[in-house]
Amino acid sequence: MKTRKMLLLILMFFPLLEAAVAVGFLPDQIPAHYGFDGQVDRWGSKYESFLFPVITIGMGLFMFAMARIAVRQESNGQNNEKICITTGLVLIIWFNIMNCYMLYTSFTKAENLYSLSFDIFQIECILLGAFMIILGNVMPKLKQNSIIGLRTTWSMQNDAVWKKCQHFGGISFIISGILCVAAGFAVRGAACLFWMLGIICADAAVCTYYSYKAAQPRQDENLR
Repeated sequence: MKTRKMLLLILMFFPLLEAAVAVGFLPDQIPAHYGFDGQVDRWGSKYESFLFPVITIGMGLFMFAMARIAVRQESNGQNNEKICITTGLVLIIWFNIMNCYMLYTSFTKAENLYSLSFDIFQIECILLGAFMIILGNVMPKLKQNSIIGLRTTWSMQNDAVWKKCQHFGGISFIISGILCVAAGFAVRGAACLFWMLGIICADAAVCTYYSYKAAQPRQDENLR
């Protein structure tokens, strides 16, 4: 656990170090925002490259806070805390990769993202897919909590329903993650974003419906 926390702490500050080193080599004006067509629609100062590292630090602190809350909600062991830290670690690695990508587009002054081997939407879709696959593998190990997992009104009903929902949600997340990764390699541009959103919405709908159905036997038993 201490190793994971230390690694998370290091990685949440690493983008800031990268930006501090890179800013001396970046042009004064860098691409600050891209439209859905992949074209630059706003240029900004090279010092804007520090914005994403600051967001990364904020995300790391948020995940540490979630882990502390998870500890208080768990009567025995540190299972939920470990999963929160692991999830935070994966997210921060995601942010580190995105920071490198943005520094690269800034350094090359890329005016058209679609001219690159992978555009921003593809990168996001692939990384989201990888995150969902990892989260899907740890979900069945989650104990009931109010922070992470397949949490609905029905899944939180009792431990038995919770376990069923996390097992189903884990499988669903893995399948959706694989689909996102496949979409990231197969589709470019805004179409990739729409595929990603469609997969996420479909997964959320399926998981919510399953949690409702999983809770029904218990509800029927209470009515008796």
